[in-house]
Amino acid sequence: MTPQPPVQLTHLPAGEGPAVAIHGGGGVAPASLSPEQAAAATAALSAAVAAGRAVLDEGGAALDAVCASVRVLEDSECFNAGRGAALTVEGTAELDACVMTGDSRSGAVTCANGPRNPVMAARAVMEQTDHVLMAAPAAALLEQWGLEVVSPDYYVTEARRRMLEETSSFLEYKHGTVGAVARDRSGRVAAATSTGGITAQLPGRVGDTSLVGCGTWADDATVAVSCTGQGELFVRGAVAHEIHARLRWGGQDLATAVRETIDELVGARGADGGLIAVTPAGEVVLAFNSPGMYRGHDVGTGPVTAIG
Repeated sequence: MTPQPPVQLTHLPAGEGPAVAIHGGGGVAPASLSPEQAAAATAALSAAVAAGRAVLDEGGAALDAVCASVRVLEDSECFNAGRGAALTVEGTAELDACVMTGDSRSGAVTCANGPRNPVMAARAVMEQTDHVLMAAPAAALLEQWGLEVVSPDYYVTEARRRMLEETSSFLEYKHGTVGAVARDRSGRVAAATSTGGITAQLPGRVGDTSLVGCGTWADDATVAVSCTGQGELFVRGAVAHEIHARLRWGGQDLATAVRETIDELVGARGADGGLIAVTPAGEVVLAFNSPGMYRGHDVGTGPVTAIG
């Protein structure tokens, strides 16, 4: 097992106003992108940051902000969520998503094929059912929830077909999850995460994204977290909840908690990925140990985005 490179971390100190941070997935090697691909991804990241920030600037809730940001990323073919999702060995898309608010409400879907925006299906589970996680919700139920339903072909792009044809290993293409975290004017936090999983995964695989505490977490007393990376390792380490636990019980500061968690529970176990986090005070951290991570944030000075 080869340890991964050191964690790259951006730390933005606490501020008085709202804050939003997003990621479009870890694992991307910036040098592998054409100028056109990099430009398209950057434009989508900027639009996602702006969508979340607009909600917050109008006095909206953190939950509304993270859903607005993630919907933009799901609608873009640049990322592995919604349209452009990774394909299973059978050439189909199985989508996972989760939302969580700082008062412990949460909802998630796994192996979904039907909602244009899986993040909104996860939100519907939270708001319109007594459940937390639902597998493969039926189209009729999605429509009953008022969601836009699309055909299975909607998610499939030519780029993803080629990726499936070219891959020889489940772990060859590991990343692409999207997510957002936000703190609103009331000091409440929320997180949302959405993914198509991993190219050439077996049908029925469930990664960390839809599992509360693994890829997604939010608590108004500590932090909101959204993760991206090799999902199996994030599940085994309950990575998102680990950040919360280190803050609440370990007394660590956010940057230290994030860095040590990625080092110990991801990198030291031979995996890579990253996460974004925001505290109720508006402190933001974006960190990864992969070759790069699509990411962006706005803490009141305008959108800032990066890939590598």
